[in-house]
Amino acid sequence: MSPAAPPDTSVAIGAVRLPNPVIAASGTFGYGTEFAGLVDLSAIGAISVKGLSLAPARGKPAPRLIESPAGMLNAIGLQNIGVEAFLRERLPALAAAGARVIANFWGDSVEEFALCAARLDGSPGLVALELNASSPNRPEWGGILATDPQALGTIVRAVRARVRLPLWVKLSPNVGDITAVGKAAAAEGADALTAINTLRGMAIDLETRRPRLASGTGGLSGPAIKPVALRMVHELAHAVRLPVIGVGGIRTGEDALEFLCCGASAIQVGTATFYDPTAPVRIANEITTWCRRHNIQRVADIIGTLRS
Repeated sequence: MSPAAPPDTSVAIGAVRLPNPVIAASGTFGYGTEFAGLVDLSAIGAISVKGLSLAPARGKPAPRLIESPAGMLNAIGLQNIGVEAFLRERLPALAAAGARVIANFWGDSVEEFALCAARLDGSPGLVALELNASSPNRPEWGGILATDPQALGTIVRAVRARVRLPLWVKLSPNVGDITAVGKAAAAEGADALTAINTLRGMAIDLETRRPRLASGTGGLSGPAIKPVALRMVHELAHAVRLPVIGVGGIRTGEDALEFLCCGASAIQVGTATFYDPTAPVRIANEITTWCRRHNIQRVADIIGTLRS
């Protein structure tokens, strides 16, 4: 008797097809090349690289990363090597390793967002662009841009006019109604929505009575935010006719499958890679094991199956 065929783990996020639904999240997996000796980069569904800007950015002063109960706070401030250095020094190695790459990018003005995206568009090895206007660690913006539907829509419209690659928009949870900003991004040409980015938070050193982060506040990630992320993914999946990529506190294959059940077409793994660099591949394998155990032949069949 021949063994049963393994489950089909492939998923589609619009025009982007991945061999499995697990994506390494931006900001937590570096540029991917740092993990080449630890993980088979081609075994990860895709890698969303550290957020790129037109010019290199130094980020915020230390301390800028601290552990918190069930998660961590970061105030890195979008530090990166700049788009030109990435295209020259990192992307070729990622392509050679067989990685599917999503270029996360940002700017300090509408024009910078558009110019950075245009420079990335069409580069060999990139399968999508991920617009990040939702970081809570960029005070230069005067606030989180993705909390304002009109401001976000203006940025998406400017970028959409300059690029052909699929455009994903990463949303902020620091809003009263995430569907309002999701609809604004969809109306201006987004191809998918990534939800969620970090929740704005704070930690205190009681002895000095000062914030533990040099910047005062930072972004909370990790298992603590998973219930919030699940709820927001579920709301978006019912509010927009776009694929949603779920992010927030995913540590296991079952966590990932919960997001798919809520309507996500794929998921991203972030904080878990800090203590387990193999987390994206491990979680993909756990998804396969769970599906085999439950006699599910296609992972895609789980998407949107949450019962009311």
